Amino acid sequence: MSSTTRDRILDALEGVLIEQGPSAATLESVADAAGVSKGGLLYHFPTKGAMTTGLVRRLAARAEEEFAAARRSPEGVARFFLRTSLPGTAEEAELYWSVIAALRSKEGVPAEAAELIGRMFEQWSRLLHEELGDPVLAETIRLVGDGLYLSAIAGLPQPDPRLLERVLEHLTARADAARSVGGDGAAPADSVD
Repeated sequence: MSSTTRDRILDALEGVLIEQGPSAATLESVADAAGVSKGGLLYHFPTKGAMTTGLVRRLAARAEEEFAAARRSPEGVARFFLRTSLPGTAEEAELYWSVIAALRSKEGVPAEAAELIGRMFEQWSRLLHEELGDPVLAETIRLVGDGLYLSAIAGLPQPDPRLLERVLEHLTARADAARSVGGDGAAPADSVD
């Protein structure tokens, strides 16, 4: 568990969301899970919406680390994005599903939280466009990655693994070709069949 009270509260919120879902994430349940009084929780997060925003800020900071890793990756942003387009763990899937469900409920969740989630998705789009220079290919890759991730966290049926492997190989081959052109827009805009 993290060292500060604020971090302990956010850790507890993550735990409650993963184990019990967004409806169980009350101020009382999170305070209890964090081992703090409700007053202690309210000192750091005066509302459930503030607490949710705090968690989304934490997720956004983690996403920034992932964006930096994608930029540094010798495999390129597109391959990195597609390779990481499935939740790494069941807990990650539950956490993001719960956060999205909480945002969709609009029950006291500040607009900042939804905007931060939106920016995470937009940043992947920007990185793919910058690397590939082919807007159709960049958006195709983004939509495939987002679709895989969102389908997985929603518990929807996943594609046949062999077919998915062929789809990803096709897209990464196209991405490699676009990268070799330089990602400066020189790739033809209709490069995706």
